Amino acid sequence: MAQVSRQKQRETVIDVLNKARARELHAITQYMNQHYNLDNMDYGDMAAKVKLIAIDEMRHAEMFADRIKELDGEPTSEPAAKTEKGQKVEVVFSFDANLEDETMAAYNEFLLVCRENGDAATAKLFEAIIDEEQIHFNYFDNTNDHIKNLDGTYLAQIAGTPSTTGLATQGFVARQGGGTPAGA
Repeated sequence: MAQVSRQKQRETVIDVLNKARARELHAITQYMNQHYNLDNMDYGDMAAKVKLIAIDEMRHAEMFADRIKELDGEPTSEPAAKTEKGQKVEVVFSFDANLEDETMAAYNEFLLVCRENGDAATAKLFEAIIDEEQIHFNYFDNTNDHIKNLDGTYLAQIAGTPSTTGLATQGFVARQGGGTPAGA
């Protein structure tokens, strides 16, 4: 009887992990879309920061997938929602702050589900990721406040800034020493 119960607990934890992974997959596509749009609107500094947050979300999605696999589950590859495209800069940061706020609320609930089902390791994973989501929320919320309260001055200050993140991002091919350098 205890074995069946333990299996059910594991399945419950896998379910919330997959819900969390789906949220991360949505955030990745949403933030990357915004990154490209902000860069096209010539708000490079904002674009770079949103890209870095998307990279954080990629790491979170992988952390959730790794834990799902440890529990013998199958990680979802479906995002929780569709990407909102073509957002104006005045909408992006309030939208993202709301997305992060909803995510933290969900993850706090998921953390409790993990504890109720005897999975302290997954609860700790949620705690760590909630801390990072709070940092994302703070950035989005503060930027939104600047945009709203500074009557265009803030956006004028950001316009024309470079979008380089300073990262030496490498994919699989580059790490293997292959591929053709950009511009070659």
